[in-house]
Amino acid sequence: MSGHNNFTRVFDILAYQQARFPQEKAINIFRENRWHATSIYQLIEKVNTISCWLISKGLNQGDMIALMPKQGNLDWIGIDLACQQLGIIIVPIQPALAEEELMLILSETKPKLMVLADQVLYKHVEALKDIELNLLYLGGEHDDVNNFNIAYKHKSNDEEIKQLAQIKQSIKPNDLLAIMYTSGTSGQPKGTLLTHQNMVSNILFTLAAFPLESGKKVMSYLPFSHIMERATCYAYLTCGVSIYFVRNGDTFLADFQSAKPYFTTAVPKVLETMYAYLQELTLAQNWLKRNITNWSLNVARAYNKSEKKSLALSFKLVIARLLVFNRWKNQLGGKLECIVVGAAALQPEIARMFSAAKIRIREGYGMTEASPLISLNRFAPGLNRFGTVGIPIPAISIKIEQESEDGEGEILIKGPNVTQGYFKRPELNKTVFTEDGWFKTGDVGRFIDGKFLQITDRKKDIFKTSSGKYIAPQPLENILKTSPFILQALVFGLGRPFVSALIVPNFNFLEDWCRSENIHWTAAQYIIYNIKVVEKFNSEIDLLNEALPAFKQIQKYILCEEVWSTENKLLTTTLKPIRKNLLEMHEKGINKMYG
Repeated sequence: MSGHNNFTRVFDILAYQQARFPQEKAINIFRENRWHATSIYQLIEKVNTISCWLISKGLNQGDMIALMPKQGNLDWIGIDLACQQLGIIIVPIQPALAEEELMLILSETKPKLMVLADQVLYKHVEALKDIELNLLYLGGEHDDVNNFNIAYKHKSNDEEIKQLAQIKQSIKPNDLLAIMYTSGTSGQPKGTLLTHQNMVSNILFTLAAFPLESGKKVMSYLPFSHIMERATCYAYLTCGVSIYFVRNGDTFLADFQSAKPYFTTAVPKVLETMYAYLQELTLAQNWLKRNITNWSLNVARAYNKSEKKSLALSFKLVIARLLVFNRWKNQLGGKLECIVVGAAALQPEIARMFSAAKIRIREGYGMTEASPLISLNRFAPGLNRFGTVGIPIPAISIKIEQESEDGEGEILIKGPNVTQGYFKRPELNKTVFTEDGWFKTGDVGRFIDGKFLQITDRKKDIFKTSSGKYIAPQPLENILKTSPFILQALVFGLGRPFVSALIVPNFNFLEDWCRSENIHWTAAQYIIYNIKVVEKFNSEIDLLNEALPAFKQIQKYILCEEVWSTENKLLTTTLKPIRKNLLEMHEKGINKMYG
């Protein structure tokens, strides 16, 4: 991807691909039992048709359009780029938002049109009171006036085509591209202002750092309201890889198996689920399978821990790959080579297991306000360190504010990819920027060996126990999740005498274990009180506590019967636990525990 860059606005990437690596299978969607490809030429035609339809509907430069997508797909890419080349500002909205948050965003941005992922979301939003808004949805029946398909049927006239060309030419790199709302794990949603220049600087870095080669297959499955997935899809389009979109969460494995991608982006939750599957095999009914899996996991651990890779160990790893890891890799199509992970901290153990299966995982760090990348572990040798989020991207400057004795402090950033601030929030803008223009990320971190950034926690999540000790919950939560019995964990103890946790058991693993111990299995809400199960969890936590100083040890915990998800409003869309909701939900139990 060397040579001078020929694009300054995000929608220029279409012409850029067309000129350099025109792709016959630019975008691939699965329907009617097979993958259907759209070429870059067809995509450009679709984008222009949608733009002309928007002109015919009286939408102008500077108007806003709200989008409520789930997974990415051809329509979302089409609408996104069609709005961009008309200077229409895009407001992506996450489907899982509470009604009052949605109403706040709509009243703040006043969009002229809202397009929703499906009819169910359409009916949900349509039913809200006080909503004066044109709504359209994707998919479903063709003859419905509220279906987005009407845009594709539009016959553009010469006047619209001329107008489109004029507007396109007038759009400048520092014009507003999108307002992306983030609520994070606390507080009211706030709209991050992002310009073409913000995004383009990030696309250029992504092209330099991700191992993307035109013509190869990549998979996109994170929600399209998620900045990391949008930015990555722009980079995919730019360099002419073949993008495959997962249909939905349920078809995830089937889609990977039939598309066989070599690259994807992920959030830790997905990798944790796949790792848990490996651990479940260690409790398989068949003792041979059990022992082989255990042996292979131990070989992988030894291989990753040893500085000098002995010949014997390398040979063992080859066997472990043949017996276990390659089969595991085949669950994802068998061709996967690289995964870039962001959004929350990944347990180093998991990254090492994947590397044993010859899948290279590189953890990065970003936020919507930096469109999104701030730092990344690189794929080149020597530029990756497990347990860190890598090296800052070239465009950005980073400084650690008010360092403690071990070099930790709040991370501040500055660069062409950093937002100018939040929409209609002058007061907030004054507090998030320093006087000399550095943006305060709210994350706490330090540099390892002077170059690898390590995030120690969210500033607002760090709490003080009543004995005055500071606790960063995230590293402790990751330690808990290394137990195969623990699927999810939330560590808390603000102003309390000791540290405690909410724990969601890995119910699949627990069920296999109960069977192997001849413990009668009952529903989740009963099994968590089973005396033998509780004893097992006590011993697991004691084991994990051994590695921790006394003030960080988990003294008490509550087992939760329900897995946290975005549907039950206990996880954010990037699958991080929502502290406030979880602590409220278990308030009674927590008060009783601290007695």
